Amino acid sequence: MRNPARSLFAMLVVTGMVLSGCFAAEKQIIEELLPDWDLGFTYIDNPDDHVDSRIYNVTSPWAGNGDWDPVEEVWLNRSLWGEVEWAVFGNEQGGNCCEHYLAGTKEGWILNFGGEYPTWSEDRGHTWQEYRPTILAQFGCLEWKPTVPGQEGLGEGSIVQATNGDLISMGWFPYPSTSGADQFYAFFYDASDEEWSWCYNRTPEPFYDRSWQVEVVGPISGGIYGNGEWASLVISNFWHQVQNIGGQISTDGLNYDYFPFPDRDANLDSMTVNLNMSDLGPEWDYTKPHKEMRSFPVPGGGLYFPNYFVNGDDAYLDTNLEWWKATTVGGNTLPSEYCSFDSSAALHCVVKDNNTHLTHLLSLDGGETWLNQTYDLTNDATEIEEWEFHANGDLDLFVLNVRYQSSEGPDIDVAWHVREYSLDLAPDSKTFLGQGDLDSTSGAGADIRFDFASMGILPDGGAFIAYHDASDEDPLFGLELYLPSEGHYLM
Repeated sequence: MRNPARSLFAMLVVTGMVLSGCFAAEKQIIEELLPDWDLGFTYIDNPDDHVDSRIYNVTSPWAGNGDWDPVEEVWLNRSLWGEVEWAVFGNEQGGNCCEHYLAGTKEGWILNFGGEYPTWSEDRGHTWQEYRPTILAQFGCLEWKPTVPGQEGLGEGSIVQATNGDLISMGWFPYPSTSGADQFYAFFYDASDEEWSWCYNRTPEPFYDRSWQVEVVGPISGGIYGNGEWASLVISNFWHQVQNIGGQISTDGLNYDYFPFPDRDANLDSMTVNLNMSDLGPEWDYTKPHKEMRSFPVPGGGLYFPNYFVNGDDAYLDTNLEWWKATTVGGNTLPSEYCSFDSSAALHCVVKDNNTHLTHLLSLDGGETWLNQTYDLTNDATEIEEWEFHANGDLDLFVLNVRYQSSEGPDIDVAWHVREYSLDLAPDSKTFLGQGDLDSTSGAGADIRFDFASMGILPDGGAFIAYHDASDEDPLFGLELYLPSEGHYLM
């Protein structure tokens, strides 16, 4: 196993002390300059055992980018705390030209549905599996259609673990192929049977671009939509943002029906929703959808949409699949569209205040009062381009990932780690993901694309995060290997 290299800056300090006859003060000065950010850390997974591992820079939370050398196209003079190795993966592990759609499970799987099919690893990325539909769908599909396995064409999808351990996911194949065109396939993993299955579904909107997906906590009594332990709600990013349509819902994970959303200025009846929970099960560290779903499952049942209405009011979808305006028990609304629970019952929200400023808000009483921590990138960035967050209540860990246009160079990907967030929301360290040497943008038509941020946290605390640099024409994602050893999360 390897120990991370200490800062070049520290080595220069030591060299200077030796030359000046001050070697006796070396230990004291280094300790003052370099805090023990990695005390108790170890490589829980040998970097040499991975096909691709790379060195990432670790700095203080508010250290700058360094100096960009436009000739060599590298960052120089970055003040480091250390360097660590992460395992790195590409679109062969479930991504595509423009994105990874990452999620984790309570069993420790890494899920990816950025490309054509559900892809996963059960052993921290050493081996990967992929589910492809069979020629004939199984019994029970309401819209029956054969397919040519592996020949559905280029595609993308969404995936998340439900609270009972099932995996709900969908795939969209927009382009003509031997199996058809503009196809919507539901993929479902039954945790109790440990089996995958699929059904073809025809969506009412053409070009179902970029799905987001989330669980509606049950038990569900959905009337015409059916009953089940949970419901799976899918939206098209394109249609939902443009016309507030594109909703699909299923109570079996395989057969989806059109599901309408209320108008953003609708005058709905109001319901009080209790968000003040006690400790939840470990599954609640893995139910968070991608932030652009702009909703989160409610432990008591249903699905909550913060800031849904144009006036800032929240919306709530209950277990009967009926819509309401919503407030907390104290009559409050939540401060951001982007919120989620973790297993400690902490409610996390993140607000993008402006182009270079994010705020992490934490509520321990169901959204009535808030603690906050600001992330001000004014000195380092001209614009925040993509961002995402995850929390693990069992490990008292919060990670914020941001991709931003740097002030003097290309896009940079970073991740802040906040350990023991319940005691202090201030981040402990910042990790620069990749080389930070590539400008990209999101959306069709761009030459170099990075469509959205995506990440997760494994049960051992290892974060896995999408990023993009010039080492690959397509986005990559990294997996953390150097972690607090057992018992060191709460030091």
